Amino acid sequence: MEGCLLEHPAVEQCAVVGVPDETRGEAVRAFVLLRPGQVPSPALADELASHVARRLGTFQRPREIEWIDELPMTVSGKIKRAELRTRQPAAAKAR
Repeated sequence: MEGCLLEHPAVEQCAVVGVPDETRGEAVRAFVLLRPGQVPSPALADELASHVARRLGTFQRPREIEWIDELPMTVSGKIKRAELRTRQPAAAKAR
């Protein structure tokens, strides 16, 4: 799914993790860093979710999209997914 999100022209970097969900058991949360000049908005979040749904299927689209300024990385340049899984949703989340 990350590869699909990265194909969108507004996305610079992203990470996707599973988070607990009461109805589904687990939901997909995407953390998205936008390219310079792009503005986070609910409309863009819907566009990204639709972009994924068209390419991979509706069941794989992110249920939550959180805009971030930087991804937590290890010294070797890998994304710290465990840190993202435990991160509480931002108050000003797009979806």
